[in-house]
Amino acid sequence: MDTKTFKRNLNQSEHYHRKGFGHQAEVAGVMHQEYQSSLIQELRGNAYTLRRGPVTIHLAESFGFCWGVERAVAMAYETRQHFPTERIWITNEIIHNPEVNQRLREMQVGFIEVVDGVKDFTVVTAGDVVILPAFGASVAEMQYLNGVGCTIVDTTCPWVSKVWNSVEKHKKKDHTSIIHGKYQHEETVATSSFAGKYLVVLNLEEAQYVADYILQGGDRSEFLAKFAHAHSEGFDPDQDLDRVGVANQTTMLKSETEAIGKLFEATMLRKYGPTALNEHFMSFNTICDATQERQDAMFDLVDLDLDLIVVIGGFNSSNTTHLQEIAIERGIPSYHIDSSDRIGPGNCIEHKPLGAPLTVAENWLPDGEITVGITSGASTPDKSVEQVIEKIFTLKP
Repeated sequence: MDTKTFKRNLNQSEHYHRKGFGHQAEVAGVMHQEYQSSLIQELRGNAYTLRRGPVTIHLAESFGFCWGVERAVAMAYETRQHFPTERIWITNEIIHNPEVNQRLREMQVGFIEVVDGVKDFTVVTAGDVVILPAFGASVAEMQYLNGVGCTIVDTTCPWVSKVWNSVEKHKKKDHTSIIHGKYQHEETVATSSFAGKYLVVLNLEEAQYVADYILQGGDRSEFLAKFAHAHSEGFDPDQDLDRVGVANQTTMLKSETEAIGKLFEATMLRKYGPTALNEHFMSFNTICDATQERQDAMFDLVDLDLDLIVVIGGFNSSNTTHLQEIAIERGIPSYHIDSSDRIGPGNCIEHKPLGAPLTVAENWLPDGEITVGITSGASTPDKSVEQVIEKIFTLKP
């Protein structure tokens, strides 16, 4: 389908909103009260370092709420104020933060249930208000909601929309979009719905497998089995890798996205030569500034002499897990938690190791003087970071 025309027509509908409703000042005050932190302001004013007793805290210089996330949450708050009596739904979590999503539930905002892996939109009726989250919604979801006759409030981050524009350009030139991301992640599901032919690669290893297939061929059945659920319907690796364009889920590791882009550029250059490269390869810079800044700050943080690192953010937050990866690569003990409630009782912490289930670590804070690095994902408010720091200080007074 012509997704570009559909989106343009939707933008012109009186029932579709991409901006606030005039309650920005009031909402800003409420969000400041609920999510900001005087302790974090103190850390910022003290070169992101704070010492109490035997504990020294080093806070990453870029962390927490990004502009796109803050905008999405503010728009959700505004929507509730502007439609005080209407039923309001969110197609998914507004952001990957349990505390923020719980706050919206307290404001009587409903969350579309997922039944057997499929969202149940049958609860939405004409006149309802439906919020699309920061990481967007698929074309099929938007078509359905528009057809029902509800009011749509679209909080999709502009950086995500930028990726959609890129895959639209791939489709126009009949290039297959190779998307660096997690095929089941809401953002990648939305992005792929705007693409024509697409293939989702999780990491550089999978990208290398595809590059080798482009150059050398291989077992088609093995290829399709390896990327089951991660490609467009009817995808044929023997036909659809002749022309490729590279895009990404905005929260992936910046260095890996760049490496994947360079890999496919070199692959198509090798196969088709420099004069035909532009006919077979397309790439646009769609790495989110906020994701990049938080990753750069994490690289600076792990250069310090740290005993351990605490990474705060939703367990389903892709950008948060990539921050944890950086700590792991440096061999620094790291603990990924989604809130301060995971700390205690006593000197124990319930955390999520990378790629593993929740586990409890005993005596996680060493004896004597310690230096702790702290960072948080783009969906984590300052107040959550403050609560974690205060708990650490309490454990080692």
